[in-house]
Amino acid sequence: MNALLRSCLICYALMASMWAQAAAPSVAVYYGKDASMSELALFDIAVVEAEQGYDPVKFRNTWPSSELYAYASVAEAGNERAYLTKIPSTWKMARNGAWNSVVIDQTPEQWPAFFAEEVIGPLWQKGFRGFFLDTMDSYRLAEKFNEAEQQDGLVRVIKTLNARFPGIKLILNRGFEIVPRVKDQIQMVAAESLFRGWDANLKRYIDVPAKDREWLLAQLQTIRERDKLPVLAIDYVPPNDRDAMRTTAKQIADLGIIPWISDSLLFTLGMGTVEAQARHILILYNGADYPTLNEASAHRFVEMPLNYLGYIADYVDVRKPLPQNISSDRYAGIITWFGGAIPDQRVKDVRQWLANQSRQKMPILVLNTPGFPIDRTLPFDVRSSESTPALPLKKAEQASMYGFEMQPLSPPTDYEGWTLNPEALQKSQQLLSFDDAKGKRFVSAAITPWGGFVLMPYLVEEVPGTDQSRWVINPFAMLKQTLRLADFPVPDVTTENGRRLLLAHVDGDAFPSKAEVPGSPFAGEMLRREILERYRIPHTISVIEAEISPQGLYPQWSKQLESIAKQIFAMPHVEIASHSYSHPFFWDRSISRKGEGKEVDLNLHIPGYVMDLHREINGSVDYIQKNLAPPGKPVKVFLWSGDTAPSAEALAISDAAGLLNLNGGDTSITRNNPSLTEVRSWGIRKGGHLQVYAPVTNENIYTNLWHGPFYGFEKVTETFAMTDTPRRLKAINIYYHFYSVSKVASIKALHTAYKWALSRPVHPVFASEYVRKVHDFYEFAVGKDEQGWRMRGPGQLRTLRLPSTLGTPLMQGSVNIAGYQEGPDGYYAHMAFNSAQMQTQPNAAPPKQPYLVDANARISEWKAQADGSVIFSLQGHLPLEWRMYLPQGCSLTAVQGAALSSAATDRSFIRSFRSPQNSAELKAQCRAL
Repeated sequence: MNALLRSCLICYALMASMWAQAAAPSVAVYYGKDASMSELALFDIAVVEAEQGYDPVKFRNTWPSSELYAYASVAEAGNERAYLTKIPSTWKMARNGAWNSVVIDQTPEQWPAFFAEEVIGPLWQKGFRGFFLDTMDSYRLAEKFNEAEQQDGLVRVIKTLNARFPGIKLILNRGFEIVPRVKDQIQMVAAESLFRGWDANLKRYIDVPAKDREWLLAQLQTIRERDKLPVLAIDYVPPNDRDAMRTTAKQIADLGIIPWISDSLLFTLGMGTVEAQARHILILYNGADYPTLNEASAHRFVEMPLNYLGYIADYVDVRKPLPQNISSDRYAGIITWFGGAIPDQRVKDVRQWLANQSRQKMPILVLNTPGFPIDRTLPFDVRSSESTPALPLKKAEQASMYGFEMQPLSPPTDYEGWTLNPEALQKSQQLLSFDDAKGKRFVSAAITPWGGFVLMPYLVEEVPGTDQSRWVINPFAMLKQTLRLADFPVPDVTTENGRRLLLAHVDGDAFPSKAEVPGSPFAGEMLRREILERYRIPHTISVIEAEISPQGLYPQWSKQLESIAKQIFAMPHVEIASHSYSHPFFWDRSISRKGEGKEVDLNLHIPGYVMDLHREINGSVDYIQKNLAPPGKPVKVFLWSGDTAPSAEALAISDAAGLLNLNGGDTSITRNNPSLTEVRSWGIRKGGHLQVYAPVTNENIYTNLWHGPFYGFEKVTETFAMTDTPRRLKAINIYYHFYSVSKVASIKALHTAYKWALSRPVHPVFASEYVRKVHDFYEFAVGKDEQGWRMRGPGQLRTLRLPSTLGTPLMQGSVNIAGYQEGPDGYYAHMAFNSAQMQTQPNAAPPKQPYLVDANARISEWKAQADGSVIFSLQGHLPLEWRMYLPQGCSLTAVQGAALSSAATDRSFIRSFRSPQNSAELKAQCRAL
């Protein structure tokens, strides 16, 4: 093998070492509770406050390359520490007033054992194996102390910990003098405030004086060079000053020291050699405008574009107290969308809150209407938000992002635009503005120094005479530019291994209905014969208990119905779900439904039954599990019925039962209604629980609530196509009810949907697999370091969509990236595991090593070999189909004799493969020419 080719081939084996060339690990020190475990896993070591509830065992099992360390104070104990009451008064040397803690004498003979048993022992039992030992020098706060004896005591503590807890890893915060005596028993030494610090007495951030910095730097450099230990510098910067954080981190890193920069309490996820990408957007809305959060305009219209860009919406009702400490480690911006004026009693607080966020450099986007008059309290440089223009108005400026789905209409007679101060007008980019008859400029939309605003009616406009809406402005461009949203690899739930996801699920409605075909079989039997036997792809099938149980509405048919359900649930490509006990139409009974019409009564009327959430969810699942499910096959999914808007309580019950929930959203874009206002978000969170929306709505919408035409579900193929290009917004989802197999026309429509989907390169999954990917979206973490991007997720979501600005993955510089495929809106990169590193580059040259282009199956194993080859496994639900990029001299073979067939390689070196099996172990390797 020639040297050049061999150097190309071994790049897979070298990936991990290339990313680990820096001997020092990345470190985070975080005592807050809002960061996800995925975000903490971006770092090799994450020091946490154990009482915040992080699980080190789960963390280690999920991300073996990262580790949680527990904070432990050696020479101080605060009142919040339970063991403080057990410390004899004779061991208490002094008080640290700045932190309201007690300073502990290190000289008592019993102290090392006490510390090991009372402080470290409980943490070790929880699973922590690494510890950050703080307050090593606090004995110096006492009026009288013997330096040598105190240091001897500290040494005894460290030796005791190593003896009691084999394999323990320790980071010392200071304690410089004892390092040479314990250097073989510790992992790292840390110090605070090298360049930037916090004055605990004055309660302010400070620049460290040069003399102090030089002394501390000398200590750290001595330890690094003399004791061969990595050193960590923890500096403090105001939490929203990310630029200062980056500058300080670089100053420290340039000195060969591991940096960590955060706020004074270490409650924000700051930055070091890795910077986590803030993915949350806080949205203010007025709950009085909508019956439920599901119906809020911000959720209906804005959350989907935010999800597409990779961001997560957090909602706050302005009628309630607003959250404090909104920092840029978590939030990338704030949006307000009010339907009109907010309550008078809340105006002052909301206005002041927004002003504070703006002064903290948090971008703000005001949509539709500000909800209250804009005054000088807000640093928006708005002269007036309530001026009346002199008609007629003439269009002055219109940016290219306008006219997205319809052109802006002429201003209405009650038009209200903002007038800006001259300086603000000069510094802002007007997106849409008008001049009145007196030459006064009124601005309807602008990108401003503080963020931006887009006012009605130039945001989303209703189409006269219909129930349809249109985006007047491009929502993707609007959000990116006003909020200054960064491009990063987007965790994507539409695709896996380069192929669009396909799922099929059926709501249990009308299982007992009779099909209008010869023999009049039950709809359940018709579905089994006509659909499930023919299309053996993953299906998630549900039943309504009251429709088929002996105690339900049709006891005379129950034996037959249950037999059919058992046959369906026994099929290997069927996943079991519940569609409730009585099919409630409304799941949130706290909301008044007066004036809703007949739909209020659309449920199964069971004599003597009063709607009960536990009975609907837990009871129906228990019935199915005990009476219909094969042994060992659990009910995995709960499919919401009716208005599909469950309360937080209903979601909590579903979660507590270990169920994955799905339905709602009603994505139904078609050529008759070609608007992204009909495409919904991945889901909605309520009370800390996630409702996952069905990617595409069911046949009820396409058939006018089942009034006809009954072939209407054919139009779902338009939805499939329009949510794929020009942007892939949704997985393909064939979602319907049992009544769709009761009529000849609707059966033909189902075949049309299935045939359309299966004629495309798809990746079939069960609904439960899709739901888990959506859950992962909300937990997924993306970070950046000097080498490129770091990605960490719980493990189900493994696709990253790259915005065009990032280009393509560099395979030779990435770890656990199995390949990529060009999609309609950028490249889709395939993660082989839940943890990956990736380098990207625009206009990158084709790689010199094999990679996976696409597959209809999941990667279950991916191993880079020392000789440059790659052994990997695919596991799917159907006979395997995949494509590989195999440059000249490279080949793919099956391990252990699995049958493969392949098509000829084209000039792009992409080769197609098939196998009659649904799993295979494969080996890609290259040889010298």
